[in-house]
Amino acid sequence: MAARTTDRRDRLRRATVAEIHSAARTLLITHGAAAVTINAVAREMGMSGPALYHYYSSRDELVGAVTADFFRELTATLQATRDAHASSSPARRLLATSRAMRSWAITHPAEFGWVFASPIPAPKERRPGSPRYLAGRDFEEVFLEQVVDLWETAPFPVPRPEDLAPSLRAQARDYAAEIGGRLPPEAVHVFLSCWIRLYGLLCMEVLKQLDFVYSDLEPVFEECLRDICPTLGLEYEPPAPAR
Repeated sequence: MAARTTDRRDRLRRATVAEIHSAARTLLITHGAAAVTINAVAREMGMSGPALYHYYSSRDELVGAVTADFFRELTATLQATRDAHASSSPARRLLATSRAMRSWAITHPAEFGWVFASPIPAPKERRPGSPRYLAGRDFEEVFLEQVVDLWETAPFPVPRPEDLAPSLRAQARDYAAEIGGRLPPEAVHVFLSCWIRLYGLLCMEVLKQLDFVYSDLEPVFEECLRDICPTLGLEYEPPAPAR
């Protein structure tokens, strides 16, 4: 009997947490990030603020948990796209995954804004068991694993270690160690250089930093992919025509 009672309480708690996250997401989408407060979420659910504190001790904790949800949703989209192209060429698989990331981001601008505004902490500041950290790490792995596969099957051109600035060389070496040596530091530098261009452009698009000149950024995103492909030893393929 005690086990059944515990199971029922766990189910009720999970259901309430899911409702909290849904209410927070609704507030974020309809009224913006500043509207997402403990009291506002509680009002949305018909609860009292103090009752919601039984689930989250602060707004920061709530935002971290909801952001982890967004990361997991985005990661699941990318993984599904990657797996759907499992038998395709590495270039086609990576391009499809990159396009899926842009598609999710531009159709979920508020959610992506929270993902972007939630920086990945430095190693010494990380809390390895936190939902936000775990979800962010899984997101990172989707692209990292593909680049590692590229490196192992057809290594792409990399600079000589001595040609990197000492600070860059040291930081790339630290990250290479963090990912278990799956890429050497000079390959890490190439990978991150490509990622900065791709993700940076996407962030500028979603945050409307280029609206003063561009109303359609898909060609710009494709141009970025076209430039990145040879850097990783890949051949660019344009997207399939829309049906």
